[in-house]
Amino acid sequence: MIDIKNKFRAKADKEAAEIKMLLRENANTPVEEVVVSQLYQGMRGITSIVSEVSLLDPMDGIKFRGYSIPELQEKLPKAEGGTEPLPEGLFYLMLIGELPTQEDVKAISKSLAERSDIPAHVFKTIDALPISAHPMTQFVTGIMALQTESLFAKAYSEGINKKDYWDPIFEDAINLIARLPYIAAYVYNRKYKNGASLKSDKSLDWAANFALLLGYTEIDFLKLMRLYMTIHADHEGGNVSAHATHLVGSALSDPYLSFAAGMNGLAGPLHGLANQEVIKWIFEMLKTLGTDAPSKEQIAQYAKDTLAAGKVIPGYGHGVLRNTDPRFLAQKEFAESNMPDDKLVQTVWNIFEVVPEILAATGKVKNPWPNVDAHSGALLVHFGMKEYEFYTVLFGVSRSLGVMANMCWSRALGFALERPKSITTNAIKAWLNEGAKKGEL
Repeated sequence: MIDIKNKFRAKADKEAAEIKMLLRENANTPVEEVVVSQLYQGMRGITSIVSEVSLLDPMDGIKFRGYSIPELQEKLPKAEGGTEPLPEGLFYLMLIGELPTQEDVKAISKSLAERSDIPAHVFKTIDALPISAHPMTQFVTGIMALQTESLFAKAYSEGINKKDYWDPIFEDAINLIARLPYIAAYVYNRKYKNGASLKSDKSLDWAANFALLLGYTEIDFLKLMRLYMTIHADHEGGNVSAHATHLVGSALSDPYLSFAAGMNGLAGPLHGLANQEVIKWIFEMLKTLGTDAPSKEQIAQYAKDTLAAGKVIPGYGHGVLRNTDPRFLAQKEFAESNMPDDKLVQTVWNIFEVVPEILAATGKVKNPWPNVDAHSGALLVHFGMKEYEFYTVLFGVSRSLGVMANMCWSRALGFALERPKSITTNAIKAWLNEGAKKGEL
């Protein structure tokens, strides 16, 4: 791990110097205009933060340091005999900006395994919650309990030069990523497996060991976890979980506090909880129709009935994307190779064939195409993970890679406390009226 840490420091020093020069020469250069609708509609599309690790293209989907999902599937190192990219390799790419070697990835896997021990009080804190608590509630509680281990919080309380903030932040980030699979698996086993003990193999890569912790040993499930952890890792800096982590971190909250904030955002039904809502919607459709293999005509009618009832079809549409999510297609390709005859998977594909046209016909949907959530649940159900309330926890473990890489960069580059200006409706009216008087509106 020391090698990647030294590489990161060198990269950050170089980029910090470039940013300093950029600001010196262009500090007052406007980036874009903001319109009134954006002020009221969730700051949609307002460019206001720098996220170094990924960028979302409306047509091509998420790109990590310029590499698309298909390119990552081709270029990132894989486990021996494996077919899917290792998420450790993506973490390296997000931190360093270069594709890793197989040895780089092995070094990260080894370091994560060495750092994965969790204090007993963390599990005791989770145990204080009722079993009925949502898995995300238990997961976030575990993360907050783990905050006692923060090296940054300790260093800050003892006094540390701000130019060195990045160092304990980096260590906290790696430690957190190493320990999250154990917290997540503990929650899963506690809630769904009668408190079964955790079984791990630290010689495995991070995602494969996570699968084992969850109690799954089938080779294809290990492959799925590698793919899942890679494609869910980041989605640029403006989504709720990434932005919440960045925002709280900008106050110099440590990675544990910051990540917990991001996970509370991920738990919302308009964000990470959507993957739970998708499979729930499909199960309800199958129950209503009384079949496990509905026809396209049946699916189309059920979709229309859902819309007529004033509800949304979960898994379809995206605030930025204007095309089928490449993460959906990556999962579809995985299913085509590993479970082409699965009836639930085939239902997902049939939904894909009929729903976009129905949504487009409403004239109200800018993007009628499926996002990542539209497929993931069916893959998990195929392997026996039917506890769909847990799916967002899986999402959260993966998202740690992106937001922690970004947090390392934010502290290394010395990004400031995030404090946007707010405005009242009366102030907007006054501003509009003044513009009308001048003939500018």
